[in-house]
Amino acid sequence: MSEDVQRPRPRIFYGWYIVGVGFLANTAAVFSLSSTLGVFLKPLTEDLGVSRGVFSLLRSGESLISASLSPLVGSMMDRHGGRWLMTFGAVVVGIGLLMLSQVEAFWQFLCVRWALHIGDAFMAYLVVNVAISRWFIRKRGRAIAFSSMGVGFAKIGIPILTASVIAGFGWRMAWAGFGILTLMLVVGPAAVWMRRRPEDMGLRPDGESAPSEGTSLSKGKDQRSTPHHQTLAEEVVWSRPEAVRTKTFWLIVTCLIFANIGAAGLNLHLFAYVSDTSGSEMVAASVLSTLAFTQIVFPLIWGFIAERVEIRFALMIKFLIQASGLMLAVTSGSLVPLYLGFFMYGIGISGGMVLPDILWAHYFGRLSLGSIRGLGLLMIQSISAVGPPFFGFLFDITGSYFLPFTLLSAALTISAILCLVMRPPTKRAA
Repeated sequence: MSEDVQRPRPRIFYGWYIVGVGFLANTAAVFSLSSTLGVFLKPLTEDLGVSRGVFSLLRSGESLISASLSPLVGSMMDRHGGRWLMTFGAVVVGIGLLMLSQVEAFWQFLCVRWALHIGDAFMAYLVVNVAISRWFIRKRGRAIAFSSMGVGFAKIGIPILTASVIAGFGWRMAWAGFGILTLMLVVGPAAVWMRRRPEDMGLRPDGESAPSEGTSLSKGKDQRSTPHHQTLAEEVVWSRPEAVRTKTFWLIVTCLIFANIGAAGLNLHLFAYVSDTSGSEMVAASVLSTLAFTQIVFPLIWGFIAERVEIRFALMIKFLIQASGLMLAVTSGSLVPLYLGFFMYGIGISGGMVLPDILWAHYFGRLSLGSIRGLGLLMIQSISAVGPPFFGFLFDITGSYFLPFTLLSAALTISAILCLVMRPPTKRAA
């Protein structure tokens, strides 16, 4: 027996430190998300003299930047882990947010946002979730959920706080504050605590002891949620060409494209939509806070569901809840259905913070997850980049957000149907 296996297990599995750093990174990532940018949409378009459609091209550029970097970041994650990737990304994002407070023209704002989004690709989402998926198998759902709750934690206060800061001190002060907070929250913890995978520290995923030959990592009743064939799938290495030749890869990509292409547009324009229809920016901020509340409570619920229900069915339910809530919100003219609808939509959004990454990890394993996930993001985010300007220019043409929101609800329904035909891929033996 090797020295690593004999090493006593710590009382707290080190993977939970990875989850903690992920929580902080997800919190800081909210500062540059489209939902936060949406709070700035009206004052920025007025001060910088651009239409909502032109302003929305900003998010398209950011999506394309993230998409183009995803394969590179994924490959670097597989080789080196996320420690210095996340540290570098946080420094770039923090400095970029500080620089946003100094811009004088829209082209300057555009260039700085695109530059800081390079750092965002190295700091959050892909890096965080791939790192956590390496450290957890049986408890992957709850681990990713705990980390993703950082998004909801930040979102629940940021819309109201940002709207208040903009009203009292202007939008420049808000961006400067975001930059300082990013540097404080992420740089130190990432450099000190991030590690590549449990095996590098003589540990195993989930903090389990070494299994006997022919047994899985799961015992007893937990075996229902992580069966032996799933544990074996975690140790399979897929190359990108091998993954691309499977039907499963393309079904996942297509499903997530339909869901994300409209969601990217809604996130940017939601604040403007609610403030236009209600006549109050504080009502719009409170709707965003309602969405944020769901992203604190429900990611953990989705995480536990994913550990007990076949992942494709959990994803299907998430899409149907999201579509139903959106239609309720946009087809009623009163505030109660508006809040209820976006509360349901938020429940679905919170599932999107957890379930897609679990789906990729369950179907393609953890050892080459960065490469496969990065390639998938390249395709998904490249096409999803048309969402924000599509919403913006449709608003410019029709004077309403009803048509793009309805199309998004239909796209979510299509994604739910595609979930029914997904199956785990099988790799042919050499």
